[in-house]
Amino acid sequence: MVTDYIVSNSTLPRLMHALENACFRWRTPFLVWLALFTAAMAYFAVQLRMDAGFEKQLPIGHEYIATFHKYRNDVLGANRMNVVVKAKKGSIWTQAGLKRLFEVTQAVTYLPGVDRLGVQSLWTPNSFVNEITEEGFRADPVIDGTITPDQLTAEMIANIQRSANQGGFVGTLVSRDQSSAMIIAELSEVDKEGHKIDYVQYNHMLEEQIRRKFEDQDFEIQIIGFAKQIGDIADGASSVLQFCVVALLLTAAAVYWYCRSFRFTMLPIVCSLTSLVWQFGALKLLGFGLDPLGVLVPFLVFAIGVSHGVQQINFIMRELSHGKTTEQAARASFSGLMIPGVLALVTAFVSFITLILIPIPMVRELAITASLGVFFKITTNLAMLPVAASYFSFSSEYAQRSLRQREQRSQWLRVLARVAEPKTALVVLAITAGVFGCAAWQSRDRVIGTLQPGAPELRPEARFNRDAVAIAGSYDTGLDWLTVIFEAPVNSCENVALGAYQDRFVWALQHTPGVLSVSSYAGQLRGYNEGYNEGNPKMAVVPIDPANYASLSTEIGRVRGFMNKDCSMTAVHLFLADHKATTINGVIAAVKQFRQSSPQQGVTIRLASGNAGALAAVNEEVEHSEMPMMLYVYAAIILLVAAVYRDLRAVLACCLPLTVGTFIGYWFMKELQIGLTVATLPVMVLAVGIGVDYAFYIYNRLQLHLSQGQGITKAIEHSILEVGTATVFTALTLAVGVATWAFSDLKFQADMGKLLAFMFMVNMVMAMTALPACAVWLERVFPRRVPVRAPGIFAH
Repeated sequence: MVTDYIVSNSTLPRLMHALENACFRWRTPFLVWLALFTAAMAYFAVQLRMDAGFEKQLPIGHEYIATFHKYRNDVLGANRMNVVVKAKKGSIWTQAGLKRLFEVTQAVTYLPGVDRLGVQSLWTPNSFVNEITEEGFRADPVIDGTITPDQLTAEMIANIQRSANQGGFVGTLVSRDQSSAMIIAELSEVDKEGHKIDYVQYNHMLEEQIRRKFEDQDFEIQIIGFAKQIGDIADGASSVLQFCVVALLLTAAAVYWYCRSFRFTMLPIVCSLTSLVWQFGALKLLGFGLDPLGVLVPFLVFAIGVSHGVQQINFIMRELSHGKTTEQAARASFSGLMIPGVLALVTAFVSFITLILIPIPMVRELAITASLGVFFKITTNLAMLPVAASYFSFSSEYAQRSLRQREQRSQWLRVLARVAEPKTALVVLAITAGVFGCAAWQSRDRVIGTLQPGAPELRPEARFNRDAVAIAGSYDTGLDWLTVIFEAPVNSCENVALGAYQDRFVWALQHTPGVLSVSSYAGQLRGYNEGYNEGNPKMAVVPIDPANYASLSTEIGRVRGFMNKDCSMTAVHLFLADHKATTINGVIAAVKQFRQSSPQQGVTIRLASGNAGALAAVNEEVEHSEMPMMLYVYAAIILLVAAVYRDLRAVLACCLPLTVGTFIGYWFMKELQIGLTVATLPVMVLAVGIGVDYAFYIYNRLQLHLSQGQGITKAIEHSILEVGTATVFTALTLAVGVATWAFSDLKFQADMGKLLAFMFMVNMVMAMTALPACAVWLERVFPRRVPVRAPGIFAH
């Protein structure tokens, strides 16, 4: 049984009345103070800069990241950069080709942040060929240190090519078709002096000092890696402003069409821009920058402000059409929309702040960015806007024209208002239930993480992705790798059981779908053992003699990335076909299955390093945090609605349509192959915030009409006629504005535009159909025994 409550007591109206009087009595000082505050925040806002970082994308306290930090100096670093010199005609085995490779190697080595000892190419001394001689192994560099590029002869080049083939560098440092050669460098995000890499500037440096300097009609320079990827995203993010300006102009044109007043058009836009200035200024004061992957969030919050602004303009226009003065209309809008507006914005604030549950520094910065913007909207869109509007003056002709426009626009809403009829409402509920069931079923196996190869934030035709595809197709090691750590007791260099166990692991994992190749400590043992036995293929095994095993481990220790000094850590590098979530998840699952089914006493298998390990950690944190976060959001909505309306009917009517819209959004993401990532998760949270806006404004009017003694059918009909036009108009305007993002150079911005436009429309449809239908039947099934009182608003 639903318990009935009196919706509000006399305290809330008195507080609202006092707040209204204070703001309007001192409206000039109030607006002057806001103007001064805006000017001060603008000073800091213009100093805000892009701030990207590899480390802040890594989840705090995750098992994989703990492994990454512990062994980052012993294995292949996750923040790696690959530079390829490709001959446009012929092979790389020419004097000009090797000279160009030498020049690029030197330039990469002396880039800021590069670990110089870790740079590897055919020209570096850490690329050597093991040869079997009468004295045993002899390790010689692929290119002798006495050779200079200008001294190269045809005979020398032939020897270098032979050495590269013998050393197994074809497919690793030399492409399979031998038209290109690679330089591998590892970056440290913070230098010895504590200065952090500015990835935006670093990307420009790579373009100026590497690509433009060494790329010409004979050679192509291909660059991939996190530094290049995030830099390209940041450069693409500069176009975000252009699309936001387009969306702003479209919004302004639509608002003008709606209200036929330049002043009313500029008011919600200026108020929303004001809060944007405050938001940027506050971020600078807090010491944050604007992450390229979060650059859309402030403009998404701006959309929320426009939504609330249009509701305010709609309310003021309605009061003007009833013959009230502008100040009276503004006061009515202030008090009439404060409750639903604060409810909606507090809900959006809670929605965004719950993103802090995800222990990824970048996401937490994003949560703070969004939460600040929403918090400032309470002042700019719910107080500043109606107070500023009170200074306007309009003729009686404008009021009469507004009344006629309202009547004309409400004609089609009368058809929609039939949803208040019980039979129609029942049909709507049945359709809603069917759609919900279908959406829940279709979205059950949605993917967490990226669904495309290359950089998912960039379009397939972007230079980075074209380079990534070209390199992946020419080299065997792949661009993405997962490093699995085998921990053993200290001084395990004679522990033959460790090598045998790792060898079994490699055998089990090398045929896992998505694994291109495997490079491991156990594999090195096999290779060295074969070499020390005159190249006999039968000896390509892990030795079982402890002394022989220890001597081979000493040899392997000279090569970075496979073990530490005492063999307490040995590594297996699984090179993957791509970094799609499905690929990484499959390999991670295979590692865990082996770890569980084939334990070895004294040996611990630890996940994971490599860039795929970092991505896997991010995906797991997003997956584990999604459900608790959404539950917190819905819990906040339930508590806020219950506290204000004190009626379980209100909770169900507002939340059920919102839930349906959320699952439809998940279904949409699956169909468009948009994975749930740190970039898309805020959009789904925003969709909940926008959806609840529509619900609160409609339900607030419904409560007002019920408090005046109207039946549920008439109350819903009047509510739809009063706020329906503004709700539909807002959804359409915002959807059209963000839909222009589909033409952005950034794929993730294009995807966000499609997703947002869809969610704006879905939540509007749910609020205009499912919410009234649900309210009608809740009223019929659980009839009220106590009269309804309006929640803190006055009958205007």
